[in-house]
Amino acid sequence: MIVAVVLIFVRPGASQGDDSGAAPESTRSSAPATPDATTIPTEPVAVDGDPCSPEQITVEAVTDKTSYNAGEQPQLSVTITNTGTNICVLNAGTKAQAFTVTSGTEVYWTSTDCQVDAIDAEVSLAPGTPISSSAPIVWDRTRSAPDTCEGPREAVPAGGASYHLTVSVDGFASAETKQFQLY
Repeated sequence: MIVAVVLIFVRPGASQGDDSGAAPESTRSSAPATPDATTIPTEPVAVDGDPCSPEQITVEAVTDKTSYNAGEQPQLSVTITNTGTNICVLNAGTKAQAFTVTSGTEVYWTSTDCQVDAIDAEVSLAPGTPISSSAPIVWDRTRSAPDTCEGPREAVPAGGASYHLTVSVDGFASAETKQFQLY
């Protein structure tokens, strides 16, 4: 305890009669040192051809109508927009797409359940230029599951039932669902 008190009042290394004019440590200027340019963290700059990042991609679920009469099959597609400033690349092939139809909390149909001949298709997305499905997926209004690919499948409820479509492409999901009705 005595040592601590002595160290507070007497600077180690300074003599009692030191008249060097040095200011006490507590009053010395504490201006920050100028950092070396190599130590300043910088954000990576996006360049054309980089993989797309979540903050620059908007995925929109699309249907050809908002309501379908008995016997009409919904045509499902997707629109992808690059909202960034550089051309970015993602896999927009059918292997990287997933269309899901829900009602309430129940999943009725998923495009990947019985998918055949799925392909990868790397595309370059120019900023501000939306791209859409070249051909829509036609949903036959039946339930799907991986074990229902062979044979007949159960029809989903109609009579004005409301459904929601969500889409993801290469891990980027639609922020909103597309609502439609089946009669």
